[in-house]
Amino acid sequence: MLQRISNRNLLAIAALGIAFALAMPAHAQSEADCAARADRAARDSGRVIGGAAIGAAGGAAVGAIVGNNRHCVGHYDRRHSRGCGSKRADVRRGAAIGTVVGGTAGAVRNNQTYKRVYDDCMAGRYR
Repeated sequence: MLQRISNRNLLAIAALGIAFALAMPAHAQSEADCAARADRAARDSGRVIGGAAIGAAGGAAVGAIVGNNRHCVGHYDRRHSRGCGSKRADVRRGAAIGTVVGGTAGAVRNNQTYKRVYDDCMAGRYR
């Protein structure tokens, strides 16, 4: 004799099958796919030149405010004031330092973004 299975048991079996299918980890993509995804994310996170420009503006502001007039103490001559403690030289120096620091920070940020997205992709975690 054939025994009849109740609908409740069929529903439980179907629910378990769906749960197992959804709980399976996502398979990682190929290395090339992950590298392309990481490259796009790094490009979208910002440019090194943008970091350098922002750093230059910030450095120029700091150079104008702080300034370095140590080498001119006790020596003031109106004719040679441009080379001795001029704000223009301080602003230029601050902008140059800010450009280097801002560009480096932008490059580091892009590198960290690339690594994070690549590792997430290879592990099967997508954002």
